[in-house]
Amino acid sequence: MNLRVSICQINPRIGDFEYNKKKILEFIENSRKFNSDLILFPELALTGYLIEDLALKPSFVKKSMETLQEISKFVKNEIVIIGFVNEKNGFIYNSAGILYNGKVIETIEKFYLPNYGVFDEKRIFRKGNEYKILNISGYKVGVVICQDIWHPDGPMRKYSLYGIDLGVILNGSPYFVGKQEERENLVIARNIDNLIPMIYVNMVGGEDDLVFDGRSFVVNNNKVIARAKAFEEDLIIIDIPKNWSIQMKAHENRLSDHKINLEIKEIFINKELKNNFEFEGKLIENPSFEEEIYKAILIGLKDYVIKSGFNKVIVGISGGIDSALTTVLCTDAFGSENVIGVWMGSKYNKIESYEDAKLLAKNVNIQFLEFNIDEIFKSYLDELKKAFKNMDFDITEENLQSRIRGNILMALSNKFKALVISTGNKSEYAVGYATLYGDMVGAYAPLKDVYKTWIYKIARWRNNKDNVIPERIFQKRPSAELKENQYDEDELGSYTILDKVIQMAIEEDLSKEEILKYIKDEEYVDKILKRINLNEFKRKQSPLGPKISKRAFYRERRYPNTNKFI
Repeated sequence: MNLRVSICQINPRIGDFEYNKKKILEFIENSRKFNSDLILFPELALTGYLIEDLALKPSFVKKSMETLQEISKFVKNEIVIIGFVNEKNGFIYNSAGILYNGKVIETIEKFYLPNYGVFDEKRIFRKGNEYKILNISGYKVGVVICQDIWHPDGPMRKYSLYGIDLGVILNGSPYFVGKQEERENLVIARNIDNLIPMIYVNMVGGEDDLVFDGRSFVVNNNKVIARAKAFEEDLIIIDIPKNWSIQMKAHENRLSDHKINLEIKEIFINKELKNNFEFEGKLIENPSFEEEIYKAILIGLKDYVIKSGFNKVIVGISGGIDSALTTVLCTDAFGSENVIGVWMGSKYNKIESYEDAKLLAKNVNIQFLEFNIDEIFKSYLDELKKAFKNMDFDITEENLQSRIRGNILMALSNKFKALVISTGNKSEYAVGYATLYGDMVGAYAPLKDVYKTWIYKIARWRNNKDNVIPERIFQKRPSAELKENQYDEDELGSYTILDKVIQMAIEEDLSKEEILKYIKDEEYVDKILKRINLNEFKRKQSPLGPKISKRAFYRERRYPNTNKFI
C-alpha cells in the first residue's frame, strides 16, 4: 500500500486571503495531475506568517475560517491539509484544516507555542490538547505543527507509539544561516526514535524582516531522501509505502516496550490507495554559504517591496562594496528598468569612487542620476556659522553631508513613487557607524543582518556570474568619504576582528571577560561593546531588513535604549 503525497511549498501573503486561496487551488490542481492522495501545505499557509496581532482581530479569524470552507468546496477525492487560524469556543488556535470530498472534516491544533526569538505565539494562540491522527483506509498518518516536533516527547512520539505509518510536520520555519542543517538533523533523530518516515513541509518567501527558505524534505531510514528547492516555490510528488514503517519496526522492536495512556482520535477516511511506487521525489542539493545568503536576501528584498505594493526602487551608489552589492540585488530582484541609481558627490569623494559607481550602473544597465552636494552643504554651513562659531569641523559636519544625501533620496522616492533601499550592514548598525536620517533612510535594508566580511564573500560569489561589480571596489579600503583621508578601519579597527566581537556579543551573548579570551585587546573590546550599547536607539529607528544570522536585531534582541550594562 502506497500513499502518494504532494508537498506544496508555497509563498503566501499575509492577510491576502484571495491570493492565498488562488495559490492553494493552483497547487491542488497540479497535484491532481499526479493522482495524489494527500496534499500538504505549510503552517498558516492560508493566512501568511507571522501574523502577530492580526490573529486577535475577530474579522481576520472569521475570514480565515470562511476561506478554508471555500477551498474545501473544490476538494474532491484527495485529502488536503492546510495551516490556518481557527476559533473554537472563543479561543484562537494555530490549526491545520483537514479537507476531503468538499468538506472540512476535522482540524488539528498546535500543542507547543514558541515564545522565544521571533516568536510570540503564547500571547495570541491557545494550546491544543486533543490528539488526532488520520486513518486513510488503514494507512495511519500523524500530523503536527512546527514547534511540536522539537519536543522529543511531543505528540509525534505518542502517535508513533500508537502505531502510525507516517509523520507529517507543517512548518512556517524562518531562515537563518545553518537552520536547514538543524532541521534535518532534528527530523532524522525523530525518524530514528519513532521508526516512521517523516515529511517536513515548509513555507517559502519574505515577510517583513523574516525569510522562509522552503527546502521541504522527506526523511526515511535515517537520511534525507527528497528535498525541495531553496527560496523558491516548489512541488514534490512522492510515494510513501506503508512497509517503510513496517520494515523499520521489524528491525527495531523497542517501541513495543512502551505503552501510552491517553485518548487518540482516529479520523477515518475511506479512500482507495491504488498508486504504484512511481515517484521517489527529487533531492535538490543545499546551496553554498554564499549562494544561500544571497538568495535569502534576494527573496526578502523582492517580497518586501512587491508585497508592499511597489515595484520600483532607488539606491544611493557610493562606489563602495555595500552599495554595489545592494544595487546588484535590486536589479536581480526587480529588473534594471525598475532601479534608479543615485550618485551624490562632494569634494571629499575620490574620483575613483565616482568612476566605479558610474561603471557599476552601466554594467547593470540602470538609470543613473548625478548630484553634487557641495553647494547645499555650504549653504547649511553658512546658515549654521553663527551657532557653530569658533567650533571645529567634526562628526556634526560629516553627518550633515549624509543627511543631505538622505533628503535627496527621499525626495526622489516621493516624486517617482519608488522605495529607497538602504545599504547599511550589520557591522555598521551594531556600532552605530551610520547616520540617523542620513544613510539610514530607506524602506528596507537588505544587508542589515549581514556582516561586512560576509558581504565581500557574497559579492565575489555573485560577481563570478557576470563581473558587474568593478574589481577596484573589492580592492579599495572602505571609507565613508565624509572628510579627507577617512577610512572605516581607522575608527573601527579591522572588520575581521570587529565582526568577531559583534558575533560573540550579539549572537552568543558572551560577556566582556569571555570575549577577551579570544580578542586580547581589552581597550578595543571595551570600546566596541560600549558602542553596541550606546547605539540601540539608532537601531530602533533603522529600516527593516531580512534576518540572516542566528540572532538579528529587532525582534530577537530587545534591549532598552538607556542600558548601561556591558
